[in-house]
Amino acid sequence: MSIGLPLALQEFLTQLSFLALCAFVNRLGLTASSGYGVASKIVNFAMLIPCALMQSMASFVAQNVGAGNQKRAKQSMLTGIGVGLVFGCAVFALVMLKGDVLAGIFSPDAEVVQKGFEYLKGFAPEAILTAILFSMLGYFDGNDKTLWVMAQGLIQTLLVRLPFAYVMSIQPNASLTKIGLAAPVSTLVGVILNVGFYLYLDRKGKRVQRAD
Repeated sequence: MSIGLPLALQEFLTQLSFLALCAFVNRLGLTASSGYGVASKIVNFAMLIPCALMQSMASFVAQNVGAGNQKRAKQSMLTGIGVGLVFGCAVFALVMLKGDVLAGIFSPDAEVVQKGFEYLKGFAPEAILTAILFSMLGYFDGNDKTLWVMAQGLIQTLLVRLPFAYVMSIQPNASLTKIGLAAPVSTLVGVILNVGFYLYLDRKGKRVQRAD
């Protein structure tokens, strides 16, 4: 319960944030809302690989931590980031160059396709950043740091993603591209937070080893 509840709460609030994001997009009209819906389908596919890496990372790291092999657990995180970046860069290039073609799979309406492409252009850097973030989160989950995972997720969602998307949605020249940027901006904040936390844990672990 102590491990699972923070993760469940984070996921619940994350899904609520996406509902709020839909409300912000609806300010731009029906076509924009439909384009966002099309883009969301592509985003769901793009996130499958980093999500799979995060889940497998948590199990693999937990096994190695339990066996007392912390070095291998850290190596697995770096390997996961590397694998994720390969796929993330490929997805980024595909979305930026052929996002309209991808959106056209889900809608025959040219305006909806264009709006979907607009959102994807703002979202595209997320494919690269999540390769780093999700592997780190899997590493922390495997190390029983789920409270930290929840805390950084709430900071990203409530203090960065939603405020950023809201501010972008009320601008006179509001666009789906600017709203789409809310995801990579919040993820970049998450990467910075998690790198800092990782360095903190690493230094703490070295101090404990020297004390022993």
